[in-house]
Amino acid sequence: MSTTALDMAATDAAKIENDLRKKRLWAYGIATLFAAISIGTYLYSEYYIYLSVYLWFGFIYGMCLQYGRFCFSSAFRDLFAVGVPRMAVGIMIATVLFAAVSAAVTATGLSTFHAAPTSIHAVIAGTIFGIGMVFAGGCASGSLYKTGEGNMSAALVILSISVTQALFADVAGWTNLLVPESWHQSALAKGLPETISAGDGWVDQYLAGYVWNQPVLTFATLMGMLDESVAGAFVGNMLIGVVIPAALLLIVVYIGWSRRAFLKKRLKEKGQTTFRDELEGYWAMITANKRTAIAGLLLGIFCGLQMLVTQGLRVKFGIQNAGTLLERIGFDYGISVNGTVFDPGYWYVTTQEAQWVGWVFNKLGADNMDNIYFGFVNGIPNPALNPADWMSLALIGGAAVMALLNNEFKFKKPTLELAMWAVIGGALMGIGSRLGLGCNVGAFFVRVAQGDTSGWLFGLGMIGGAYIGVKFFNWWTERRMAKEFASCDF
Repeated sequence: MSTTALDMAATDAAKIENDLRKKRLWAYGIATLFAAISIGTYLYSEYYIYLSVYLWFGFIYGMCLQYGRFCFSSAFRDLFAVGVPRMAVGIMIATVLFAAVSAAVTATGLSTFHAAPTSIHAVIAGTIFGIGMVFAGGCASGSLYKTGEGNMSAALVILSISVTQALFADVAGWTNLLVPESWHQSALAKGLPETISAGDGWVDQYLAGYVWNQPVLTFATLMGMLDESVAGAFVGNMLIGVVIPAALLLIVVYIGWSRRAFLKKRLKEKGQTTFRDELEGYWAMITANKRTAIAGLLLGIFCGLQMLVTQGLRVKFGIQNAGTLLERIGFDYGISVNGTVFDPGYWYVTTQEAQWVGWVFNKLGADNMDNIYFGFVNGIPNPALNPADWMSLALIGGAAVMALLNNEFKFKKPTLELAMWAVIGGALMGIGSRLGLGCNVGAFFVRVAQGDTSGWLFGLGMIGGAYIGVKFFNWWTERRMAKEFASCDF
């Protein structure tokens, strides 16, 4: 090699090393900023440690998601579009591992989880959400961590989800014509405060007149057990509610997508196959995506720890909700009529993003504290003082740190077409989230792991919606290609 070539190679290597050094410095800078926020706010008031708990668990979730490439949209798109089941299998394994941690936390009696109403609405909501996440190219949690990687299309998805939720939660007018009379009367009978217009607004009447009337069930309660009992937590909610259904779903995935290729390879090697080969094929499929499974295990561990730490702080401060803390600090703006703000005590995604936009709309003059979603349950506190907001922002930061350290951070501007699908998909996910009272995390991942029956209903709808979304995109792509070929002059 010539001297000139060697010099050029050395220069390129130096540039690469310098770029990596800059990225590491940015990663350390982000972590230092979060540390400074935690220390500074704690010195101002010890109550801020409650918000810092959300911040640091969000930071960890972001690192885990980025490490495991943990995205539900990618999982179902890969499965239905190209027949690759690795991510879908990894997410299912992660859910089982999370369930084991959740059962241990529940058995201590310190879980902050609350099950959701169970009915067909969860399937419908999941279907809408599933279509949306395929259109957008990322689920709610996936879009957050991809934003941390510098993907501006993902950031646009988050913005679309947020705006749609804030608008949808307060929708009224002509949509009231779509409300069944039974919903209307049932909502009025709930006796909500006069400041909450339960009899006006589609979503309000949907919630108070229909969803709140549905049974709240876990697999443990279905079997006559207490969720907090060892049998209820480990047998009812974990074994029967998660492990067995997950194993059956994995068998379906194995038979439908992995079995043929594996057995064909074994037949070529051995000349015949046995039941042992079937078991080995099933196990090979399960262990194929170790990074996602590891990320899922870590997510499960830290989700459980967040419940324990949050509940411990609630006992320490003598509160049941962060709204009380904000009042003590002197920031009572945007707190609901119940004195509450959104404070789940565990990993959640979409509600806090809706609160960002709801707060902005309110500051611009919108009267959006008269609905159930903002005014009665979640509030719209200043985003700088909203615990769940700290979690989502830190999640983006954690993903950015992991991406920077692994040299996977890169700003990506969306094309006009990608931006269009990001907005459409985000809007559908926003609607699905509000109808289902959560997204792929809050309405599926967390609920299923906690033994909530509504989680599986949302998940089944989400899988069906993802299938519809993939089939639509196949049709859309073939149609575009046909037009392009028709316009070519050969």
